Amino acid sequence: MARYQVILAYDGTHFVGFQRQSLSNGRQRSVQGEIEIALRRLGWQGSTLLAAGRTDTGVHAAGQVIAFDLEWKHSSDELRQALNAYLPVDVAAQSARLAEPGFHPRYDALARHYRYHLYCQASRDPLRERFAWRVWPAVELNVLQEVARLLIGQHDFKAFGAPLRPESSTVRTVQAAEWRRSGESGLSFDISANAFLYHMVRRLVFIQVQVGQGRLAVEDVRRGLETGNMPLPGMSPAHGLVLVDVVYPSQDG
Repeated sequence: MARYQVILAYDGTHFVGFQRQSLSNGRQRSVQGEIEIALRRLGWQGSTLLAAGRTDTGVHAAGQVIAFDLEWKHSSDELRQALNAYLPVDVAAQSARLAEPGFHPRYDALARHYRYHLYCQASRDPLRERFAWRVWPAVELNVLQEVARLLIGQHDFKAFGAPLRPESSTVRTVQAAEWRRSGESGLSFDISANAFLYHMVRRLVFIQVQVGQGRLAVEDVRRGLETGNMPLPGMSPAHGLVLVDVVYPSQDG
């Protein structure tokens, strides 16, 4: 029996999120549920797999990390191939490798990196809207970049998200936050932190877009970080968000 670390990519459009739902919620489709079905076909006898995070309904991933114990007599790459043979088309194992026996993808992580995609256009674009939020009026990139710089460092983000448990801290350390232009009308927001509050990235994107459209001031965000209150709360749609990768100590590449 060995512990394996697998990096997953998935299109979150038709999932209720990563986490398997309770039976009381009916047979709702989750990423975890699909992975566990595939693992059982490979002889896995565990009750639940471990994951770096629980992405919400509609959120995508390019670098979700899971771990599980499995009696496997072949190579790690053959495990990746076998998983993909049993997984549906909207989930894929990108890599598989042996991990330390006590490895935990959530608790051993140093940072998580998310990216949010949006584009500025007056009319709908069906070929883009599956993975990006359409906003109009257009936002000012230089203003977004100014707001993003405020987020870097250790702050109390209670105005921008909620802890999974009411008694938990809302202080998080953002290591990087940056907006970039992507194509003619697209923009992407990259943010890395030691951990994130529930809905934190989507709330941060929403507030920054409000500033970029002139509905809020940069000072409102600064005040929100200091006081824990925002004058215009809201949340950007899930379909623009991607979990890009998770960083671990001594991670190769």
